[in-house]
Amino acid sequence: MDRIPILRLQDYLLVTIQVELHDQLAVTLQDDLTQTLSRTHAKGVLIDISALEIVDSFIGRTLAHIASMARVMDANTVVVGMRPAVAITLIELGMTLSGINTALNVDKGMTLLRSLEADEPPRPEAA
Repeated sequence: MDRIPILRLQDYLLVTIQVELHDQLAVTLQDDLTQTLSRTHAKGVLIDISALEIVDSFIGRTLAHIASMARVMDANTVVVGMRPAVAITLIELGMTLSGINTALNVDKGMTLLRSLEADEPPRPEAA
């Protein structure tokens, strides 16, 4: 089965989608990312979708679900590399992707993740 690699960079997870994201692969990514967040306690997730030429409503909802699950697991999500055609399609589908932060590229996305983390109150220490 195909899987999208999830890389750990310090306290963050980097997901670079380099293949066309079909529905089953999106669900697998959601599951894998949730498990990786649970295991690593990462503070943020950066998802690079610059290779995606098409995003349908299911993929858009899946990205929103990933961001919601990450938030529940105490991590911020930033999506980077959204092509103008993808942004237009999502708006035409009525999707606002609430809860998802966006940036133009990976560098700006990492900067945004760090600033989001800095703006949050300190995490309580685990017992």
